[in-house]
Amino acid sequence: MADRDGIFAGDDPFAIARSWLEAAEAAEVNDPNAIALATVDPEGLPNVRMVLLKEIESDAFVFYTNYGSVKAGEIDHGGKAAFVMHWKSLRRQIRVRGTVTREAGEKADAYYASRSLKSRLGAWASDQSRPLSSRTALMAEVAKVTAAKGPNPPRPAFWGGYRIRPVEIEFWADGAFRLHDRFRWRRESETSDWTVTRLNP
Repeated sequence: MADRDGIFAGDDPFAIARSWLEAAEAAEVNDPNAIALATVDPEGLPNVRMVLLKEIESDAFVFYTNYGSVKAGEIDHGGKAAFVMHWKSLRRQIRVRGTVTREAGEKADAYYASRSLKSRLGAWASDQSRPLSSRTALMAEVAKVTAAKGPNPPRPAFWGGYRIRPVEIEFWADGAFRLHDRFRWRRESETSDWTVTRLNP
């Protein structure tokens, strides 16, 4: 497409997404990798929450969570998810929709090991999304886990990653007079070629 240049240029949407994230890392004060992750429960009611995107691979977006959480249950039930990354400082956003699979292997082990000790112990201690009687009870569980697991806890089997392989990615940048630039990359399946379309603001 002739007018897809500048920040929209390129034949690889994952490379474009990485370049936008790199720009955000230099501009955003807090959590430039934050995404609003949307899932749907078994009754079809949507759910959305903020999580941190940890990697943009050559064909997927990866984040990590507790497999016992509500979001994990909804992802495992439906096998699909969507998210948006919005950077107010850059006046840009990326929207993604696709299928989801677990990342519970060596990559998950490596990312878990890279986290701070307190975060690793917290993953063991938190029964994510479940009712909690008090913060005191949570801290007591952290202390119990710390004594049991020591300074190098292994990754819990109930904690790992999810890989979103998109069938649709949209890049949006703010334009004067609300005449924004939008380009949607779409493919029929994860192995199909992309079709790029400029959208009205």
